[in-house]
Amino acid sequence: GPVAETFRAIQGAMTEEYVRSTQGVFQFELSGEGGGTWYIDLKSKGGSAGFGKPPVAADVVMSMSSADFVKMFT
Repeated sequence: GPVAETFRAIQGAMTEEYVRSTQGVFQFELSGEGGGTWYIDLKSKGGSAGFGKPPVAADVVMSMSSADFVKMFT
């Protein structure tokens, strides 16, 4: 779905430099189609993004609809 595709695009765009400069972990609590808990880890080596809880504690937790999440990143 659109949420999973957005996270795949985010994962593909990550660079070591971006992770080093950001140093943050973002957790998204999404409602609606494709919802659930998702994360973007821009703190751990190499970074990661995907479904479920982040591998380390989140610095920011955002709750929104999955439709708003996709709009925010497109």
